[in-house]
Amino acid sequence: MSRTGAPSGPPGDPWKSFGAMGAEVVLQEEDTEGSWTLLSLLASLLMVFGGALPYVPQYQEIQRSSNTEGFSTRVCLVLLIANILRIFFWMGKQFEVTLLLQSVVMILTMFSMLQLCCTVHSATRVGTKQHRLSDLDWRYFWKWSAFEDYLLFCFSFTALCAVVTLLLLDSAMFVEALGSLAVTFEAMLGVPQLLQNLHNSSTKGMSVKMVLLWTAGDVFKTAYFVMNDSPAQFWVCGSAQILIDVAILLQVLFYRQDSRVKLG
Repeated sequence: MSRTGAPSGPPGDPWKSFGAMGAEVVLQEEDTEGSWTLLSLLASLLMVFGGALPYVPQYQEIQRSSNTEGFSTRVCLVLLIANILRIFFWMGKQFEVTLLLQSVVMILTMFSMLQLCCTVHSATRVGTKQHRLSDLDWRYFWKWSAFEDYLLFCFSFTALCAVVTLLLLDSAMFVEALGSLAVTFEAMLGVPQLLQNLHNSSTKGMSVKMVLLWTAGDVFKTAYFVMNDSPAQFWVCGSAQILIDVAILLQVLFYRQDSRVKLG
C-alpha cells in the first residue's frame, strides 16, 4: 500500500497501465474534436465562397468571347433580390453567420457579373440606343446600358426592404414570410437561364462548368442545411435548385444532340 492508500506494485502493474490508457483516450478525443473543428471551418468557408465559384468560368467565357447572349443577366437579378431579402430575414431570425456572409459575397459577385456584361455591351454595341432606368420603359427592365442603373435599382430595393422590415420586424408572420420569399427567389435561380436557353434554342455561350458547379454546390449546401438544422425554407430551396440544375443539364444534352442531327 502507498501512503495515499492506493495499491502499489512493481513497474508495469495494472494501475499504471490503466492511467496510461486513460491519458491516451483523452488525447484521442482531443484529436477528434480538433479534426471536427477543422472540417467545420472548411465547410463554413466553402459555404461562404463556394456559391461564387460557378460564376468564374462564366465570367471567363464572356471575357473570351466578348458575347453575353448565352448568359441570362436575370440570374443576377434573382440572386440579388434573394440575398438582399435573406439579409433582412437574418435580422428577424438570426441563423448561421456563415449564411449571412455568403449573401454578402454573392451580392458582390453578381455586381461583378453585371459590370462585365455592361462593359461588353458598351464595346460591342457602339452607336445603338442606350436604355436607362430613368426611361421607365418596362420592355427594357434589367436590360439597361449603364452599370450605375443596376446599382441604383438595388439600392432603392434595399431601402424599401429596410423600411418595411423595421416597421414589421416584431411580426413573426412577416419574418417567416420574408424568409420564404428569399428562398423562393433563390430556388428560381436557374429559371432565367433555362428560359434563355429555350429562347435561343441553344446553350451556346453558357458555361456548362457553371451549371455543373451549381449542381455540386446545391447538393452540398442542401446537405449542409439539413445537418445544421437550418430553417426549413433553406433545404426546400436547395432541393428545388437541384431539380432546375438537372433540367438545364438535360437542355445541354438535348441541344447538342439536336445540333449533331442537323449537321448530319
